[in-house]
Amino acid sequence: MFKRPRTDFWQVGIVPAPIEALDATRLQALAGAITWLPSAGPWRYLADPFGLRRGDTLHVFVEAFDYRTKHAVIERHELGAADLQWRSRRTVLARPFHLSYPQVFEHEGATFMVPESAQAGEVALYRGDDSLNHWQRECALLSDLPVADASLIEHQGRWWMFFSLVGPGARDQRELHLAHAPALTGPWKLHAGNPIRVDRSGARPAGRPFHAADGAVMLPVQDSSRTYGGATRMLRFEQLGLDRVHCAPTGLHLHGALARADHADGLHTLSACQDLTLIDVKRFDHSRAKQWLDLKRRARRLIGRPAPLPPFV
Repeated sequence: MFKRPRTDFWQVGIVPAPIEALDATRLQALAGAITWLPSAGPWRYLADPFGLRRGDTLHVFVEAFDYRTKHAVIERHELGAADLQWRSRRTVLARPFHLSYPQVFEHEGATFMVPESAQAGEVALYRGDDSLNHWQRECALLSDLPVADASLIEHQGRWWMFFSLVGPGARDQRELHLAHAPALTGPWKLHAGNPIRVDRSGARPAGRPFHAADGAVMLPVQDSSRTYGGATRMLRFEQLGLDRVHCAPTGLHLHGALARADHADGLHTLSACQDLTLIDVKRFDHSRAKQWLDLKRRARRLIGRPAPLPPFV
């Protein structure tokens, strides 16, 4: 008998608490107050949320993945900043290659995005217009590397990029790498101490780095010791320099069951957005329909027919 497939489906939520105040007890207590983005539709999911507040609007950027094409684009979801009422969604960045993990941030009066584009072999910087619907590629920050989940922060007058590398043996789930630059646009250099951490229970970036109250850099990371993206932890960097890097995990450990009982199989993004925290949670689907879906996708590829367009484009 054929083994049943196990398909991951993610759902994005907005927790009404700042990231500094979250622990397992607080997340569980707030579970009923979490605002969830609308369903992505059949055989699609939303993941990797990053937020940006402007006036009375909260913009949530997510990976929108479609199993029918095994391809993802970046969507922008608009909500009321005060009431978190969902307003609309729009695809704002699509490329021939897979996109995910759309870290958005403001710098020197402009809005930038650094999405994951490991399939293209680069970390690219995009600049957004005032509407946040149109993004222009500015430059490559790193090239010729299969970088996953690049996470940037400016610290003590220098830019730092945490990331993992896609490779055999689930390398992206167990190694944390670092690059640095004197300015956002570079030149970027790989840190001499790479990989700076090897630990499947807490290495791959899981959200926007931020500064603790005492100035230390904090980095959410994935715990994939049980399953990919099974939970999130937090790394605290006591030292972050060109000559020495020292970090250690805090006691934080968050998993999906704390936030949503029907998505208890993972939680792999923890992204700060002022007084809110964005998360995603996972459920496993064991339907054999996934095997039929894969067969249809392969057949379309063989006969040269395009896959169906996702909804809400």
